[in-house]
Amino acid sequence: MNAWQSIVEALESLNANKMRSGLTILGIVIGVAAVIAMLAIGAGAQSSITGSIGSIGTNLLFVFRGGEDDSVRNPEPLTVGDAEAISDVFAAPSVENVAPVLRGSAEISYGGEATTLEISGVTPEYFSVRNYAITEGEFITEEHMLGRASVILLGPETAENLFGRSQGVTGETVRVEGQPFRVIGVLESRGGGMMGSQDNTALIPFSTAQARLMRRNPADRVDIIMVQAVDADLVEQAAEEISLILRQRHRTEVGADDFTVFTQQDMVDTASSITGILTIFLGGIAAISLLVGGIGIMNIMLVSVTERTREIGLRKALGARRRDILIQFLTESSLLSLVGGLIGIALGWAIAMVVGQIAANSGTPFDPIVGMDAVLLATLFSAAVGLFFGIYPANRAASLEPVEALRYE
Repeated sequence: MNAWQSIVEALESLNANKMRSGLTILGIVIGVAAVIAMLAIGAGAQSSITGSIGSIGTNLLFVFRGGEDDSVRNPEPLTVGDAEAISDVFAAPSVENVAPVLRGSAEISYGGEATTLEISGVTPEYFSVRNYAITEGEFITEEHMLGRASVILLGPETAENLFGRSQGVTGETVRVEGQPFRVIGVLESRGGGMMGSQDNTALIPFSTAQARLMRRNPADRVDIIMVQAVDADLVEQAAEEISLILRQRHRTEVGADDFTVFTQQDMVDTASSITGILTIFLGGIAAISLLVGGIGIMNIMLVSVTERTREIGLRKALGARRRDILIQFLTESSLLSLVGGLIGIALGWAIAMVVGQIAANSGTPFDPIVGMDAVLLATLFSAAVGLFFGIYPANRAASLEPVEALRYE
């Protein structure tokens, strides 16, 4: 019996029991669709998160207070002096720009509209470090810093919430915690992502925040220091230079740092690791339904063997070999699984697109990614399920003795 003849006979056999075959295929369809959808959603989430991190800035490093393992008690706070020391070109030649930042939550109001969001006190270097651009107005300058000016830059989403528009708002006056601030510009949209919207923000001069809105103890304390390396290849070297400077200033030993230097790549690796684990976890759960579908195939094939016992006996009496019977039943189970897999791939892709659309409508847009690796994995796995769960019924059919099979009622 050749392969084509096996396929034709398998199709005829399955067609003779359309309802039963359809319900068996449904189990595989659901399993494959779940696997494809989960892998696509996981890959899309990972891409969105790493993209959000990448859009934060260029060659960026973050310096936080406290060690990585929290082993150092009462760590020294980061200060403006630390930022100035890091910006010393002789001490840190791999560093291009340094931007100390103060952060806090504040209510911003205009007319009858008010919104509460995170507001940052920044220096002029911050815009280069973070790769920011503006659609109108100007950036915060040294003059604003020296005069502790009451000026503010708004994100486009914040401007929309306050004014009902994101253009033509420069020169307007808003109130931050009841204090008047003049709008000097609107930031260019950077979009939202899995990490939240980057457009719902507000920036004021660092000196103004320090003196009027975000008082710290000691007075020169900062919440975070952002550092831009000269080149992407020098990020690790810049991290080493920063660590050496801060160890000297804080008088800490190697291994007992009271600060953490975090690079963009560290953030990408951490996010990728987390989303990768979640994707595998979700895919594993979805694969259980494939296992259930495979058990369904085994059950149906066992029923088929029982129903066709006399047919098997007749075939063997007429000269059919054990191998022919084995191939016939394996072909049927594989066809059930493969057809279910192909339909499941299409259904999984549709589910992933629907989830992506729902996410976009809810304000956390991301694009599910149906990769060829996931499609091939699902196709091969579904075929393997059919073969694996078809082996026992096929072997049972092939092992029947012709005389006993012919006598079967």
